[in-house]
Amino acid sequence: MRAQRPKNLDLTTIRLPLPGVVSILHRASGALLFLVGIPVFLDRLDRATHPDTATPLLPHGLEQPLLWLLTWAFLHHFCAGIRFLLLDVHCGTERVQARRSSVAVLLASGVLTLVLGGWLW
Repeated sequence: MRAQRPKNLDLTTIRLPLPGVVSILHRASGALLFLVGIPVFLDRLDRATHPDTATPLLPHGLEQPLLWLLTWAFLHHFCAGIRFLLLDVHCGTERVQARRSSVAVLLASGVLTLVLGGWLW
């Protein structure tokens, strides 16, 4: 007979390890880029080609934070994707290495967002 394992269904008490957090953020950033990034990109493209007739997608005050968020989402998704490609070829699969690469992804995406966002805006 199998032993009954405890089940914790309260999502507020579950503590993921850092690689798990990076994995969830990778999925969330991909969804954000697909669901929000594509409409914003198409809106900006439309406004660039028809500046006199295009109406903005968002009020002016909300556009800048959204662009910062999309910049972070792109850079995090890119950095985490490289990490996952390395994991696919069995590079960095040990616990300590996985944690270090997770920290590196979070730091790199944050720093690159600040550098690129500061340069663009």
